[in-house]
Amino acid sequence: MFSKILIANRGEIAVRIARTARRMGIATVAVHSDADARAQHVLACDEAVRIGPAPVSESYLRAERILDAARATGAQAIHPGYGFLSENPDFADAVATAGLTFIGPPASAIRAMGLKDASKRLMEDAGVPVTPGYHGAEQDPAFLADQAAKIGYPVLIKAAAGGGGKGMRRVDEPGAFAEGLARAKSEAASSFGNDAVLIEKYILNPRHIEVQVFADAHGNIVHLFERDCSAQRRHQKVIEEAPAPGMTPEVRAAMTRAACRAAEAVGYRGAGTVEFIVDGSAPLRPDGFWFMEMNTRLQVEHPVTEAVTGLDLVEWQIRVAAGEPLPLMQDAIPLIGHAVEARIYAEDPARDFMPQTGRLGTLTFPAGARIDTGVAEGDTVTPHYDPMIAKVITSAPDRAGAFARLADALAATEARGCVTNIAFLGALAADEDMLAGRVDTGLIARKISSLTAQPEATALDLGIAAAVIAGLAAPGPMAGWRAWGPGRSHVMLAGEPRITVALTPRDGGIEADTPLGRASFRLTHRGGTLWQVTTESGTRSLHIHPADGAVTLARAGRRLTFVRDNPLMTGSEDPGGGDHIAAPLPGLVKSVAVAPGDAVTAGQPVAVMEAMKMEHTLAAPRDGVVAEVAARAGEQVSEGALLIALEPEA
Repeated sequence: MFSKILIANRGEIAVRIARTARRMGIATVAVHSDADARAQHVLACDEAVRIGPAPVSESYLRAERILDAARATGAQAIHPGYGFLSENPDFADAVATAGLTFIGPPASAIRAMGLKDASKRLMEDAGVPVTPGYHGAEQDPAFLADQAAKIGYPVLIKAAAGGGGKGMRRVDEPGAFAEGLARAKSEAASSFGNDAVLIEKYILNPRHIEVQVFADAHGNIVHLFERDCSAQRRHQKVIEEAPAPGMTPEVRAAMTRAACRAAEAVGYRGAGTVEFIVDGSAPLRPDGFWFMEMNTRLQVEHPVTEAVTGLDLVEWQIRVAAGEPLPLMQDAIPLIGHAVEARIYAEDPARDFMPQTGRLGTLTFPAGARIDTGVAEGDTVTPHYDPMIAKVITSAPDRAGAFARLADALAATEARGCVTNIAFLGALAADEDMLAGRVDTGLIARKISSLTAQPEATALDLGIAAAVIAGLAAPGPMAGWRAWGPGRSHVMLAGEPRITVALTPRDGGIEADTPLGRASFRLTHRGGTLWQVTTESGTRSLHIHPADGAVTLARAGRRLTFVRDNPLMTGSEDPGGGDHIAAPLPGLVKSVAVAPGDAVTAGQPVAVMEAMKMEHTLAAPRDGVVAEVAARAGEQVSEGALLIALEPEA
């Protein structure tokens, strides 16, 4: 067994690998760019080596620097994680040439599965079902158009060397083929340096089901059952689960047999995932799935497989790479219960999932879920790397229970400082089609409007938010008592128009008069972010996330944020004090009313931001002269970002 390994990656996967290595008594070496000098994966490892500037092309993709780091620290093996160099056969070869062990498959297997067209021909020869299509080398546009006509529309044009949805175009009729081909080839060339494409029959209502396989150097190959990854946006996975809904013993046997046959055909070793496209227009059937590709690495969604098998896949990877046989043979691998994973990203689902950046001033997770993350409070999501914040994984004896726990875990999660997809994930985890197992790869696109819509606030919502902001969430039995009548507080919430809520403590509860009506309720704190709200109609749970002048109310599938209106806000706390006007929340700059050199007076409106579906007017904190305007209308900014600076006071 190895005594020290180097982890050639960053973020949550590097932290996760380090955790298993530490449990196994193996020392770890982190590599990092300048942007990651104090990143969580660096802190999680025993040693760390700088490998270059922030751009991945100058750091995490520099194989020679990673090998130098391994030699300098005495590491015996390199774990590539996923992404970056994990599926680069030249890197795997270089590791072996350096006398080190690559914790992954042989370079020959990576090469065999690296090109979609070649791998599909290989799978056909191995008897693995392959989607009808053209997987050859001829790339003449007229020839490809003819092949598409023979296959029958709709067809899918896919980059032969691609992945992650890049270089992929659906074409529904012959007249659109030329443009679709040109766009796919252009994107493939820029993304992968190879513009070759293949043409496949487009499966209507497709599902994406993959099988986790493992092989050792002793000729043993097993599967660890399947995962359903059909909930996708832009061909990228959002929620994954194991096992697949609707799976039958007959279909599982056929699919896992095909996956193991695929691994055997390329002399595989280590962890791999064989991905199948599945006809989702009817119940699953043994002849209704086709090979799509094989990922020759650990997958992002591997925790759901760990949850239903009770196994540690990273430990298996390390043991197999060290020459040990598989820890378990097929008959001894259990399948227990159901697990689901949601990927939290710094992105804006309402704006086509546009990546976001910002400093995570608040980051809290529930205690009852598995959280895989590579960031912590105070860390910054930068534009240099994938904007994943965390993976939330829950499990239960059945699918309904796993999704219920996921929805609650998402409601208990809070990330402030940049726009995230937490509310979107909560809505998706509670969606009726998702809960019924009616999931295909087009589900999110079909329902994006409802999944990103702001829920309608009720009088009760307004009352709870105002009570929390006013510090009256849990009044005592005598709260509000006055000799001349009950005390009364007024809270103004931001919005169009602004909302005034009058709060009166009564008998240990609160009576709220709002523009939407009156609400009477009692709040009881149950620990952490969990509260119970009691009304005439009963008691229910919700998660409350207070912040300075704001509060978020969340429960399964529903998330609302309210901000106190002053009515003019002067921005968030900023090191520049009274000289700076900064974004109080992550959001969109709607307008800027001043320019450098303009004189302003205290309280004068200088900019308008849209955040949390509401507009916020920002005001000058004092009299002065504008020195700098750092943001323009239409720009997305993170919480705390400088918008306007005043000249220092004399």
